[in-house]
Amino acid sequence: MYLTNTDLIELTAFRRRLHAMPEVSGEEVRTAAEVEKFLAGTAPDRVITGLGGTGLAVIYDSGLPGPTILFRAELDALPIEETGDPDYRSAIPGKGHMCGHDGHMTILTALGRHFGRSRPSQGRVVLLFQPAEETGAGAAAVIADERFVELSPDYSFSLHNFPSLPLGHVWLKQGTANCASRGLKITLTGRTAHASMPETGVSPMPALAMLMPSLTALSSGSITTGNLVLLTVTHAVLGEPAFGIAPGHAELWVTLRTMTDAGMQALVDAAEALVVRVAAKCGLEHRFDYHDVFLHSENHPDAVAHLGAALDAEGIPHETGEALRASEDFGRFGAVSRSAMFFLGAGEDTPALHNPNYDFPNDLIPIGARIFIRVARNILG
Repeated sequence: MYLTNTDLIELTAFRRRLHAMPEVSGEEVRTAAEVEKFLAGTAPDRVITGLGGTGLAVIYDSGLPGPTILFRAELDALPIEETGDPDYRSAIPGKGHMCGHDGHMTILTALGRHFGRSRPSQGRVVLLFQPAEETGAGAAAVIADERFVELSPDYSFSLHNFPSLPLGHVWLKQGTANCASRGLKITLTGRTAHASMPETGVSPMPALAMLMPSLTALSSGSITTGNLVLLTVTHAVLGEPAFGIAPGHAELWVTLRTMTDAGMQALVDAAEALVVRVAAKCGLEHRFDYHDVFLHSENHPDAVAHLGAALDAEGIPHETGEALRASEDFGRFGAVSRSAMFFLGAGEDTPALHNPNYDFPNDLIPIGARIFIRVARNILG
């Protein structure tokens, strides 16, 4: 038995505590401290705090040579007001765990309970609680931290809960698991004018009106055919909120999304070329700024094989599934280890991720823990 009934009761209470105290990307100081405090009783062999900003690494070492297996969960919540009404709903206005990261953290603390009682036979288990996944900045910051060299994982594993998939069922596939994406902020600058004499200014309104449909028209392909290209307009600003001023400034925010990193550069080039042409036609200056840059996540065949063996051994139903449009900065761990992520069904009637009433199902805590523990035991003994 991996976990006791007492463990599950305490883990559920811990998940609810995390749910009530969400912190957004880069602010996860209290969350990391709560996790560290919860795992202190498992007597880890090494704890690294402030990793990549607010990250936390908790290490259980056999004391013998062998592989290092890293399991990763996300610390951050979202800037979304929770509308659900559980007793443990968010106590922080405008912030909530609407992506289930509270559950992911709890699954890793379950591993801490297990390996605190029984170290692996060889090598090390590293529990990484990573900051700032939602902005795409956290994994890069963790890997860039000079202390990450001390971890140097041979394998890295992660999961994400997935509404619409039956509860406890798994999607696992080799190759691309999550798309690459980045946010493009386009700034257009003309010249303001009095609203009674708009002809004396240079308005970005015609350019904005042209760009929104023209950029989205660059979308093509699909996940199924493996060549998805998707542009989504997420935000637009034109001028000032005043009736007396013809606008001289505009912003257009667009999310660019492709199946792989290789396809992203071609899309960036096409989008920028379109903006340059339209801005020149309308007599505007333009500027590009990029935010929330995510590489695509690629599941390594060896890591997928280990996950598949663990799922079979635990009798957990699984299928190949397909890559997700959503991005995940876990993909960066593929450059430093053999990595893989799987998707764990949160139920077919569960609200979607990022919905304001989403709540991670507690029943997934022991399932996720069983999978990860089995993976570690199969590799390390």
